[in-house]
Amino acid sequence: MAAMTAVERLLTTAYVDDRAPDEHVSVRARHEAVLTDGRRLLLLDDRGWGSTQRWSAASAEDVEETARVVVGPDEPPEGRTWEQEQTGHWAHLARILEEHGVAVDARDLRRLPHDVVLTERLLALLGGEPASS
Repeated sequence: MAAMTAVERLLTTAYVDDRAPDEHVSVRARHEAVLTDGRRLLLLDDRGWGSTQRWSAASAEDVEETARVVVGPDEPPEGRTWEQEQTGHWAHLARILEEHGVAVDARDLRRLPHDVVLTERLLALLGGEPASS
């Protein structure tokens, strides 16, 4: 009998959002589940942020921390608690995985390691060096 594929960890890739002015921080985030068989399944690709801060004033640590925040859970709207928002967020991600044949409990998903990777171009901008196209 074949072993069932499971989620090993969560991965967010942060990359430069080219829709914003070049000199200001603007980042997009792609949030994926990394499976034990090596595959990655997309969970969210509609997240990101921008600011008036210049790239040269930003740090990799700040980008990593913000990337973890923007992939959720979101702040609760009026009338909902933080716990309700968290529960709904993790249940939503678990449903996405189930649609791809990966059974996972939302509570287990919530406890997985969450890595953040910054693209080479993003790292170059944070270092103040010109990024190659």
